[in-house]
Amino acid sequence: MKPILFIDRDGTLIEEPADFQVDAYEKLRFVAGAIPALLKLRDAGYEFVIVTNQDGLGSESYPRAAFDGPNNLMLQVFESQGIRFRDVLVDASWPHENKPTRKPGIGLAVPYLQDRGIDWRRSAMVGDRDTDIAFAHNLGIRGFQLRTAQFGGEWDWAGIAHELADMPRRAVVQRDTRETRIRVAVDLDLAAEPKVDTGLPFFDHMLEQLGKHGGFALDVRAEGDLHIDEHHTVEDTGLALGQALREALGDKRGIGRYGFTLPMDETLASAALDFSGRPYFVFEGEFKRERVGDLPTELVPHFFRSLCDASGLNLNLDVRGDNDHHKIEACFKALARALRQAIRREGDDLPSTKGVL
Repeated sequence: MKPILFIDRDGTLIEEPADFQVDAYEKLRFVAGAIPALLKLRDAGYEFVIVTNQDGLGSESYPRAAFDGPNNLMLQVFESQGIRFRDVLVDASWPHENKPTRKPGIGLAVPYLQDRGIDWRRSAMVGDRDTDIAFAHNLGIRGFQLRTAQFGGEWDWAGIAHELADMPRRAVVQRDTRETRIRVAVDLDLAAEPKVDTGLPFFDHMLEQLGKHGGFALDVRAEGDLHIDEHHTVEDTGLALGQALREALGDKRGIGRYGFTLPMDETLASAALDFSGRPYFVFEGEFKRERVGDLPTELVPHFFRSLCDASGLNLNLDVRGDNDHHKIEACFKALARALRQAIRREGDDLPSTKGVL
């Protein structure tokens, strides 16, 4: 079964001019990001259908020939880039006519409702106006309003392609206690610069390693009772991050499951892990300094233990070397690379003979 992406034309595929009519070649401008996004969605199996309202098309004020020239050129440009549209559905009525074929009415799309080869669960609509989102609602599919200065909207084309093609595994965890307020957000299928603020700069730097070298989007915000000590902030951040990983992984279908030995100057760290659902942590290593930066070294293994407890992770972490800064950083980087291997999707099978993880 094939998913369909219904797409508005003006303001979504091509920029909409001030007079709302693309009736001349010089008015033809493509919306930023549309072509690479559609290529990604094409490779994910999507077929494309344009659904557009063209007020009074064919009338004296908007001759059909004035529409056809720029429209055909637009289609040729898309086709030259490997993007073909299954159909171009055009309603030429005026708004006051309230025809069922005019968005948000779904009259033009009725034949698709009878097509049993369409994957409606994955199908969606992209447009720049509220009527496009209402069209999606009436059709029973997801709607994405493209961000524009004129009509608002929250999405860009890259974000839409990521959402539909990657089916991202996300989670947001808010953990509030009398001692800390922690918010952790992860997107395991999006590589992005990590955003971390815990009030402990060296700890921030270590958490950034997890997102950067783990290859996933990580956002951590923590407020803790640092006037007492660092323990609660470090522990609760580990618990919140572990819970976010567990929730984002879901049923764990398709994941690599296992994971990395990493050198850093004189230091060597090894992280062997298994998302088994059975938390266990073994640490082999020692630190000579009481603190590195603002982080007590005794809290380093405690953080990893908290992470394992909340995520259901089995982690064996070994480190040896001379420089405690290097040793701690190598531990986080080794875990990050192991996570990158373990969370990567490699299909749809569950990597377990038990039938559950």
